[in-house]
Amino acid sequence: MEIPTIPEQTFLLIVLIIVAIVLIIIVSQWKSMSKSKNSIALLEKEIELKKMSMVEKDIESKRLMDNPIPLPQDQQDNLSAIRQSTTEARSRVGYLHSEINERLARLEAETEQRKLEKMLAEIEEKENKIKNMKK
Repeated sequence: MEIPTIPEQTFLLIVLIIVAIVLIIIVSQWKSMSKSKNSIALLEKEIELKKMSMVEKDIESKRLMDNPIPLPQDQQDNLSAIRQSTTEARSRVGYLHSEINERLARLEAETEQRKLEKMLAEIEEKENKIKNMKK
């Protein structure tokens, strides 16, 4: 059996070091991947719990709406007044939105009309210059 020479030993040592580094990198990536999988699973469970909580709250609010608690007449009148003022406020908001949209449309149309009139005047002026040049 022949003893490997120094260059062969150096080559084997370098290959061994490279293999060790690759193994270390693979193990560290595997660990980080397993950690990320665990955190993803944990986040999914948290999302499911939040969804369940939201559904439970929704069911509870629907139950309360379906089974209204009888209120004294003055509280019912107060709620009716609040609902009426809310309806009035919403209708005013809707009117204001419509008015703003109409005014913007009118402003845009007037601006476009002015631009077109200006372009028309420029075209007529250029046409007159061309006619005067031909004479």
